[in-house]
Amino acid sequence: MTKEEQLNVLKKIISIQTVNQNEAELADYIASLFQPYVGDNVKVEKVSYAPGRDNLVVTIGNGGKVLGYSGHMDVVDPGDLDAWDSDPFDPVVMDDKLYGRGACDMKSGLSALVVALLEMLEKGEKLPGTIKLLATVGEETGNYGAGELTKQGFADDLDGLVIAEPRDDLKTITYACKGVIDYHVTSVGKAAHSSRPEMGINAIDNLFEFANQAKEELAKFDHEDPALGKLTHVISLISGGEQINSVPSEATLGGNIRTIPEYPNQVVYDKLEKIIDDLNQKPGFNLSINYTFPEEPMGGDPDALLIKLAQKVAQDSLGFKPGVGTSTGANDGQEFTQSKKDFTSIIIGPGSNTSHMPNEFVNLDAYYNAIKFYQDFAHAFLN
Repeated sequence: MTKEEQLNVLKKIISIQTVNQNEAELADYIASLFQPYVGDNVKVEKVSYAPGRDNLVVTIGNGGKVLGYSGHMDVVDPGDLDAWDSDPFDPVVMDDKLYGRGACDMKSGLSALVVALLEMLEKGEKLPGTIKLLATVGEETGNYGAGELTKQGFADDLDGLVIAEPRDDLKTITYACKGVIDYHVTSVGKAAHSSRPEMGINAIDNLFEFANQAKEELAKFDHEDPALGKLTHVISLISGGEQINSVPSEATLGGNIRTIPEYPNQVVYDKLEKIIDDLNQKPGFNLSINYTFPEEPMGGDPDALLIKLAQKVAQDSLGFKPGVGTSTGANDGQEFTQSKKDFTSIIIGPGSNTSHMPNEFVNLDAYYNAIKFYQDFAHAFLN
């Protein structure tokens, strides 16, 4: 492909609006690019998560080592359009940057993977192994697509996984990240006139009791992981009550916890649920808890062979050696590494610090570098 053709793929992928939905249209487009090569050595599969939300799996090669390449197709809402200098879904190039929603997170990485594999097919390269492209839905809201693909066994044969999320324009490799727990507690009380509070049960007061105990108990999980730091806990949402002169009959609270390998998610669930159970033994308490977006922490080794190989390939191909780092955010690798096979997952991709922001952009040099890197890395890994 010419650079113009490479750029046009990225523009098209950004122009397909996939704000927490509609990934099927993008999956169809990517599948159409690979359709001319479908045969004994190329397989294209759509894996539905929900109506209009199809994951896409493209497998190139048969047998040998299996390299996974992954990128998510969804993007976050562009927000206030007045904060953008251009239409977020009509990408524009200015000063060697491409602007648009998803340009950084992470349609440039996904596009680079797609173009890299298409160019390898165009050249008729015979691989001494297999590459599996895993394009997912719902990463921004819960890694749903990666979870579905893992559940159906698409990661069970991987020997290594590279996720094309943005990290300093390929200059940093992420090898570990914190887990995530979003929890929601509901407190049911009994309404009464505020002038006669003894006749009611204050749902907000009971919720505060849970919040105080949760903060106190989770603060005891104070071990500091040498790479990821400490477990963190933030109470981030609270609502309740009917009106100012009534004892509130219901209230809800939400919190976000970022876990580390020393305190996996189940340990936190057990602690929160014990607080709930103990409080419910007291008169007037009626609390319940549920969870959304649970992701296990993903540890890693900064000296892993996959990282060393990625550093060598970048040095040889691009002229720089990426550093290594960790992340407090979640990614699809946390789902894929729950598969039956043990393998290393890393993040290295184009884009820097404009994810989720107005006027999101990617440096085009980083995009073109990513295409070359993913091709060279595939050859190095499979050989």
